[in-house]
Amino acid sequence: MGMHRLTRVTMGVPNVAETIAYYADFGLGHVGDGNFTTLEGGEQLRVRHAPYRQLLELGVGVDDADDIARTAARLNRLGVVSTETATSVAAIEPVSGFTVRVEISPRIVQEPVLATPYNGPGRIERFGRAPGVVRTSPIRPKKLGHCVVGTTDLDATMRFFTEALGFKVSDYIGDKGAFMRCSADHHNVLALAAPVNFLHHTSWQVDDIDDVGRGAAAMLNGHPDRHVWGLGRHHAGSNFFWYLKDPAGNFSEYYSDMDCIPEDEIWTPEVFEGAQGLFSWGPPPPPSFLEPDDLGALMTGQHSPH
Repeated sequence: MGMHRLTRVTMGVPNVAETIAYYADFGLGHVGDGNFTTLEGGEQLRVRHAPYRQLLELGVGVDDADDIARTAARLNRLGVVSTETATSVAAIEPVSGFTVRVEISPRIVQEPVLATPYNGPGRIERFGRAPGVVRTSPIRPKKLGHCVVGTTDLDATMRFFTEALGFKVSDYIGDKGAFMRCSADHHNVLALAAPVNFLHHTSWQVDDIDDVGRGAAAMLNGHPDRHVWGLGRHHAGSNFFWYLKDPAGNFSEYYSDMDCIPEDEIWTPEVFEGAQGLFSWGPPPPPSFLEPDDLGALMTGQHSPH
């Protein structure tokens, strides 16, 4: 697989300044003009003005010009209009209308983090206090892991990502969603059937479950309205999670311990039904996680002249 990661997400929001402040609090590095970096992925988030919240562009990293040519050929065979340069090819996702830009970019080389020692029955791995309770450094996400999009035509969105771009399906949520990957991570894009096209959430990697909790606790200190859902563990992908909400209404997730699927591993997608498609353990998701409160406003915004 010449693809190896998501490079960045560009989100459009009506309240740019507030949203920028939120993601600075979240731990992303603001380098100016609404552009944010992670510790190991470089610039991975752009916040831009739009009349309503939406995904404007999604970047996908590939290794070389041959990967660009192969992607352009797939798009052409399927009749998808694209714009090609020496280092990228861009096309419009046919349902939601956001741009996907496949671009030559360096692979993320992650510095190995030593496994956090945890004591258990008959097993002493650490002495003294647990590392997670003595850490004082602020949370700084390592990389952008994935994003989730709601789509009014799930089949068309899936075809675009798999047949036109070359993503692989990892698992399904019944007939309502598909986890798709462009890297060794279990998923980089989750497409969900929805009554309106929208950006559901972006997901950001931290070291371990302690940092998921520490990050959420810091974000909720003085801002309890940011809480959405957590702490829990998903079944598909297996990752720990905690979801928060930015001022525009997009969800953002701290995650750790994601399933990985190297290219040479045999992996058969499964179909998860009911609660298993959402989580393994944790509190039940609130109704607003499945149907965000502003869906009506998004429908109105998408059908109004701008």
